[in-house]
Amino acid sequence: MKSSRFDPVVLTLGFVFLYVPILILVIYSFNASKLVTVWGGFSLQWYRSIWSNESLMDAAWVTLRVGLVSATVGTVLGTMAALALVRFGRFRGRMLFSGMIYAPLVMPDVITGLSLLLLFVAMGVDRGIFTVMLAHTSFTMCYVAIVVQSKLVTFDRSLEEAALDLGCPPVKTFFRITLPLILPAVVSGWMLAFTLSLDDLVIASFTTGPGATTLPIKIYSQVRLGVTPEINAVCTILISIVTLGVIVASIGTKRRELQRQRDEHIAAVGL
Repeated sequence: MKSSRFDPVVLTLGFVFLYVPILILVIYSFNASKLVTVWGGFSLQWYRSIWSNESLMDAAWVTLRVGLVSATVGTVLGTMAALALVRFGRFRGRMLFSGMIYAPLVMPDVITGLSLLLLFVAMGVDRGIFTVMLAHTSFTMCYVAIVVQSKLVTFDRSLEEAALDLGCPPVKTFFRITLPLILPAVVSGWMLAFTLSLDDLVIASFTTGPGATTLPIKIYSQVRLGVTPEINAVCTILISIVTLGVIVASIGTKRRELQRQRDEHIAAVGL
């Protein structure tokens, strides 16, 4: 009995510890005062001033481009890696390949960033937005591979086999049968990769160069000089984007589940 009362209390305290600071940040982004700890009334001036801040807008544009490109490329490569791990059986070098997929998940960001920096320097590649995209792709694809692999493990291959038996080519079978069925996992992997790219600071700081300052780096450099309500406004916009993405994904998942239940009910009634 004591355990059943204790668990909700601990869970509530955990959520309070995690989300109350975020709520305070959001509230003070509407503060009219320049002092972040003194409430001066409700105002949207800091959201308006963001659009006139060229350095912040440039950093946001760089972050958006890096996130979209790295998440898309990482999703393609991660999906291919998941297919190789699930469908190709025990091929030569499988252990090494799987180890290379899983390693970035547990590798400290400092080690990953430093190793990529040394690689780019050894290859004579000028650091910039291209190197940041490569760096983000290298670790986001690992998360996509894990998400898609979990879906492929429970995948019913009878539909693929039926399509192949009817003469459908393997490539067409993948795009017409396999991909639509694993699409929720692919989309989830893309969203996770995009969020991780938006959030990354350490790896980007090692691999970035002139003219390729991402928004987390810009925010960190300004926070070191003092937090401003403008930074609170930027962070609130990022929180809103991530929250909106989670809501859209949840609604899409719920609709697909309802559609699946409806199809199963129709099939049962037809039988």
